[in-house]
Order: sequence, then C-alpha cells, then structure tokens
Amino acid sequence: MATVREFVIAAHGNLEAVQTILAEQPDWLNVEFDWGPGGGTETPIQAAAHVGNREIATYLLAQGAPLEIYTAAMLGDKAAVERILADDPSQANALGAHGIPLMAHLAFSGDVALAQLLYERGMRGGGSVALAHAAQAGHADLVRWLLANTAPDLSWQNYQGKTAVELAAEAGHDEIVALLEG
Repeated sequence: MATVREFVIAAHGNLEAVQTILAEQPDWLNVEFDWGPGGGTETPIQAAAHVGNREIATYLLAQGAPLEIYTAAMLGDKAAVERILADDPSQANALGAHGIPLMAHLAFSGDVALAQLLYERGMRGGGSVALAHAAQAGHADLVRWLLANTAPDLSWQNYQGKTAVELAAEAGHDEIVALLEG
C-alpha cells in the first residue's frame, strides 16, 4: 500500500501510479503531505501544477480536485484565472506548493496574453524561475515577454543547478538560447 508521500510524489509525473493509488485510496484526492520545515504542504494537484504536468492535473481535476489559480495558470485557463481574481484579487501573487510563485506556474502555459493579464492585476515575483520554465518548454514569445517585463536573473539556477540558457540549449531551443545570450 502506498503512502501519502508516495502519492504526492507520483502526482509530479507518474499518471499510472496516481490512477492506481487514487483507485485504492479515493479519499486521498485532496490530501496534503507536509514536507517539514521549509517545505510546506503539497496536494497532488499542486504537485502536478508546479511541474507543469497537464496530463496529471487534468486527470485530478476530472476526479474532483479543486481548480486553484496556480493550476489554472499552468493550464492557460484564462476564464478560470479571471474568475478566481474576481473573487480574490490578492491571488495574483499567490504562492503554490513549496512557495513557488504564480508566474512560475504560468510559464508552463506559454500564454503571453495571460501573463500580461496577471501582470496588470499585480502579479510580481518569480520571473527567474518562470524564465527557466518557459525557456525549457520552448515558449519563445513568453521568454521575450519575461525579459521585457520581469528583469529576471539570468544566472538563476534550478534545483539541478541549470540556468535558463542551459535548459533551452539542452532542449534544442536555439532561438531562445540566442535571445538569452543576446
């Protein structure tokens, strides 16, 4: 039998495990795992959202997981983002699991119009991590927007010690490498 920790870890990237565990433990759909001091809590949908896993996020939403602003932004769901902001404008600066800023979640969508909307509504912070996500995913237009609007730290490194330009190069996104080195 899986543990809550194993379930939340699976929600980062293993759809088959998520489906299996949720079938065995349906009451775990919105369970929170506490990572301890400095790590905060994390639900399965938050795990999928902060790594940009659309497939798992969509599956969990279909099972009844709540649609939070981070997940809506990651999915590029402008209507949901606007609804959430109408109810609570402070959500423009919401932090997801592990304190990850909304802008970092948004970067997975590649949606420049949504980035601009959130920016106009007050979204700030997270430009460097957002740039790394957008560069790795090949979202050149969003990379341009982030460079123009967020003053990201180009020397920022992800948990693997890699910069945005290194991530773009590894993924074969030459246009983005040129933008970042230019």
